[in-house]
Amino acid sequence: MKYAAAAIFAALLLVSCQSGKDSPETDSREANQGSDRTEYEQAAVLKEERVTEQELDTKQMEQGKRYSINLETWAVEPTGDAPKEVVLLTIDDAPANYSVEMAKTLKSLGVKAIFFVNGHLLDRPGGENALKKIYELGFPIGNHTYHHQRLTELTEAQQREEIVSLNRRVQGIVGQKPKFFRAPFGQMTPYSRNVAREEKMTLMNWSYGYDWEKEYQTPEALADIMVNTPYLKNGANLLMHDRQWTSQALEGIVKGIQEKGFTIVDPEEIETSPDHRAS
Repeated sequence: MKYAAAAIFAALLLVSCQSGKDSPETDSREANQGSDRTEYEQAAVLKEERVTEQELDTKQMEQGKRYSINLETWAVEPTGDAPKEVVLLTIDDAPANYSVEMAKTLKSLGVKAIFFVNGHLLDRPGGENALKKIYELGFPIGNHTYHHQRLTELTEAQQREEIVSLNRRVQGIVGQKPKFFRAPFGQMTPYSRNVAREEKMTLMNWSYGYDWEKEYQTPEALADIMVNTPYLKNGANLLMHDRQWTSQALEGIVKGIQEKGFTIVDPEEIETSPDHRAS
């Protein structure tokens, strides 16, 4: 009897211990629940990213961002039902000698352009004041690097310094960092692209330009080719420089383009392209 009672007690204890353990079915169920939670969390993250992107689109639409830059052709493209018969004016190597005069000409014509700035020109006497005048006249400032060196020939650290130091300099002068980036000679590297994105600038090159070529270094010849070139198409991104003949040709260029049925797009209407949203 004594031994029978002990055996019964041992059997009950064994059953109790087994019931306290997780069965393979329980382990599988909890593993599945953990997997379900992971999938749910991933779906939530994706949903949040989509919402963020939609909010960006909505915000930019509300701010009048009706155009984007095509990162393959560098053309200006409508993002919705905005007119496509537009061109963008850009002026590099500002503010050398004629940028303020060019800004005043554009202001009198009621059109806008992006002035791409070099930092070493801000170091010259009157350079900072010239930049302030351009900005105060209502023109957006672009980053054209500090010393206008080929980024393809610089180290990554040097590339970053060329871009970031100019942003800081411009912000210190006008209170706002550049929104657009154009590499000297149009030669970007993968690293410089990423730096520009980190700085939340829209990448930009150009469709055509002529004012550095000897045969177009008179106001008449330059105005004629800028208006009558076969490259003048919807969304064309026009490159000009701070040059005397360009300044003198500017009014003729603007009026000639307008007579051909194109509108000069306001750079403020250009949105941050999808390629920059990760930054």
